[in-house]
Amino acid sequence: MAEVKKENWFSRTWHKACKFFRELRSELKKVVWPTYEQVLKNAVVVAGCVLVIGVFIWLFDFVAQVGINGLIGLFH
Repeated sequence: MAEVKKENWFSRTWHKACKFFRELRSELKKVVWPTYEQVLKNAVVVAGCVLVIGVFIWLFDFVAQVGINGLIGLFH
């Protein structure tokens, strides 16, 4: 019977890494990258949402602070 010689660890790892990067390159070719205008539009939408949510958090914090200070003033 002929024995099947197993590749060493370095050779197997090198072949797996090469295969991974070949597949990665082929997948990256399939990606549809956004245009500059789309990126700018999405960035403006995200910045606007962050600003609106920040204002709501600030208002809630302000109202809670006034309420807590009012309660402390009543019982102090």
